[in-house]
Amino acid sequence: MAEAIAAYLHYLSIFLLFALLSLEHQLFKLPLDLPRARSLMRIDIAYGLAAGLVLATGVARVLWYGKGLDYYLDNGLFLAKFGLFILVGLLSALPTLVFLNWRNALKAGQLPQPSLRQGRLVIMVIRVELLLLLIIPFLATLMARGFGVTG
Repeated sequence: MAEAIAAYLHYLSIFLLFALLSLEHQLFKLPLDLPRARSLMRIDIAYGLAAGLVLATGVARVLWYGKGLDYYLDNGLFLAKFGLFILVGLLSALPTLVFLNWRNALKAGQLPQPSLRQGRLVIMVIRVELLLLLIIPFLATLMARGFGVTG
């Protein structure tokens, strides 16, 4: 039963992560307005928390409820999945830094003014993150069918 709950929480956190990033993509349109800028900051915080939950539930599955650490470390697809997840996390630093730069303006009730170039870069990064997040379940599906084992 614990294995099923861990898997369910992992899947649920992945869905939440993808939904929050999709919402961030939908809301990030220039020019900004104050309510949308504030929403983007809150959504980005929730996105970071969801990523932490994905990682925590994934670690729990690997260490306690899966096939054992050795199986995963010897599986090239698992390593690719984990690498893509880390890459998404690194890419997400750019929008997060942009939103953090807005903090003082928003506290003062002022509208942040990202440049057109900065706006395009944030949108491109979010789109790449979404694409990479779509690849991860495909790798998981292949793993579940026995692919990726090196030995």
